[in-house]
Amino acid sequence: MPCINLRGEMAKRKVSIESISELLKIHRNSVANKLNGNSAFSIEQAMLIQETFFPDLEMKYLFSKDDKGGEQ
Repeated sequence: MPCINLRGEMAKRKVSIESISELLKIHRNSVANKLNGNSAFSIEQAMLIQETFFPDLEMKYLFSKDDKGGEQ
């Protein structure tokens, strides 16, 4: 399942896949695969994304696998 809330927040705040790939030091295709649900972010990667780009949002919301992860 894709990270729907993370994708939505990325769009709102203009955070690109490239920005996340640079932060995590992985290829942009790997980030796209994780966002699309083909693979998963590690806990460490998720924490780094949340702390860097979305410090005001909860991890549970950002990385929810459906849109019922709680409104922010």
